[in-house]
Amino acid sequence: MSPLGGLKITGNYLPRRYRLLLGAVFFIGSPLPAFAQSADDQELAAIKAEMRMLEGRLQAIEQRRHAGSASHAARPNAPKTSVARRVPIKGETPKIETARAATSPSSPSSSIPRPSSGIMPVSTAGFAPDSVTAAPATVPSTPIVTPAHQTPPPLFQWLGNQHNEAHRTSIDLTSSSPLAITQTEVDHLPPVFQIGNLTVRLGGFIDFSNIWRSSNMTSGPATAWNNFPYANSPNHGLSEERFSAQLSRFSTLLEANPTKSVRLQAYVESDFGGSGGTTNSVQINGYTPRLRQGYFTFTQKDWGLHVLMGQAWSLTTNYAKGVIPRQEQLPAVTDNNQIPGITFTRVPQIRIAKDWDKKYWIALSIEDPQATVGFSDTLSSGGTLPASYGRLAGPRVYYANSGGVLLNPNTQYSYNPAPDIVLKTAVDTSFGHYEVFGLARWFRGLVQPAGENHTHKSTQFGGGVGAGMTVPLGTDKLQLTGNVLAGQGVGRYGPSLIPDTTFDSNGNPTPIPEIMGSLGLVGHPARSVLLYTYGGVESAGRRTYLGADGIQHGYGATDLNLSGCEYEFGTCSAQTRTLASLTTGGWWHFLDGHYGSVMGGLQYTYIRKFAFKGNDGADHAVDPTTYGHTVYVTFRYYPFQQ
Repeated sequence: MSPLGGLKITGNYLPRRYRLLLGAVFFIGSPLPAFAQSADDQELAAIKAEMRMLEGRLQAIEQRRHAGSASHAARPNAPKTSVARRVPIKGETPKIETARAATSPSSPSSSIPRPSSGIMPVSTAGFAPDSVTAAPATVPSTPIVTPAHQTPPPLFQWLGNQHNEAHRTSIDLTSSSPLAITQTEVDHLPPVFQIGNLTVRLGGFIDFSNIWRSSNMTSGPATAWNNFPYANSPNHGLSEERFSAQLSRFSTLLEANPTKSVRLQAYVESDFGGSGGTTNSVQINGYTPRLRQGYFTFTQKDWGLHVLMGQAWSLTTNYAKGVIPRQEQLPAVTDNNQIPGITFTRVPQIRIAKDWDKKYWIALSIEDPQATVGFSDTLSSGGTLPASYGRLAGPRVYYANSGGVLLNPNTQYSYNPAPDIVLKTAVDTSFGHYEVFGLARWFRGLVQPAGENHTHKSTQFGGGVGAGMTVPLGTDKLQLTGNVLAGQGVGRYGPSLIPDTTFDSNGNPTPIPEIMGSLGLVGHPARSVLLYTYGGVESAGRRTYLGADGIQHGYGATDLNLSGCEYEFGTCSAQTRTLASLTTGGWWHFLDGHYGSVMGGLQYTYIRKFAFKGNDGADHAVDPTTYGHTVYVTFRYYPFQQ
């Protein structure tokens, strides 16, 4: 007999009246408060899940919108929602109807597309709702939420489509050393994509330069200022015209913030200023990429601690603010060799700096050393010096080797007993930036005295002191910048590359005294226009000894026969005493938009070179001098400056 009073059940069929009766019995027999509580919890959990799902969908749609849409300049907070439920039709599977956001029509959430049925399918991508137990079948109005697990953030996330008007970074030429010209301004650009917790910014420009020089120097877009020829060279009156795109640069800035007070950054900058042995400048101009800068930094904001390791501008370089990387006070010029008189190198280094309220700074840098050698006679490493007065023979000197593994085999590398050391202090005030620094250097050579079959090491000390400033002249539209460095053996730190050392009569390296400096005036008649004028000078002193032949030897000899410097194809062994220049030019940022920015520049430089005096072989003084002109016309396209 059936438990239902003899009612026979076939398969799963149960008459409707018995189903209603059975449901009523179960309903009456159930504890009502517990059921109500369970239904409320389930519905509350479902509402929370739908709110999270709606917020996730809102974020996804905002990320797809165009960067220039003013209505999406900033995403509002998650909207408050209410759940609208629809009783399913008989036989229909219950669906979840997402809540409509209670926001104004201008809110970004009001642009969410909705199906014509009024029911929006829910996406769970990018977030995880709370787990909720499915509601009983007797309560069809309660949404059914599938349990989900927390999804970790993606390893790679594209951020380019999040750029909007609030992040626009048009080129700003109001600085005395605009980053768009002197660096690549990558710091002011929004991240392009994210790798885990690491944001990535891209910067750079495509450069096209037309270079004209009054003397043919067979040089690219960097002028070797000390190489302007005297009148004896056929190149002296032969002008040079050259197109170049070698200064096109690309940079990448990676940043992570492990804590609120710690920042890690890595910066790489390169251009095409390298020229390999297989470079073809006749048909394809296949110049090679080179490393300009490549370093990482650690910053502890609470302590004011800054650490830099890698290849960067030397700490001797003038700075526009503190001693912060990518804030160097570089001349806003086109020539890649800057201007005579400024102080700089770009070398591997370790730097530690401390600031107090971003106003007072002190920094210590240990930098990669190299030395240059100059001598009045032709002398290579391993050669013999002219004998000094009263001696029959001179010593043999060794001072450099050809490059080995991963170095340029066509370049001579000096013997370096210790790194260069720079100590700098700086202060930033409302009336300008000021800094002073000290530089320490060491020079080494191997000496084989005349008549002996062994060598001994000879190490000499050099260095100098320097200063720099950037001062507004009563208005932010006009700034005065300047720098100076004086010392012995500091020629490497000037663009003209006057030699660091020469040799004394015993073959010891002898640092050459030198002073260099520059002064610049930078104006901004408009935000998109920059005008500049710079003057610079580098001057060397004398380091000589009297030879057994009665002639001076070393650097700065004043009794050399220099008559050949005055006529074509003559022999001229003049040594540079002073090199001065005047540079003037400007930049105009004339095109700007979501497609990038375009800027044009025009620059003129006059150079004058003076040699140490000599004679014409007949006791008549000869004072060789030469001059040169350069003109640059440059255009740059900045695809990331939008």
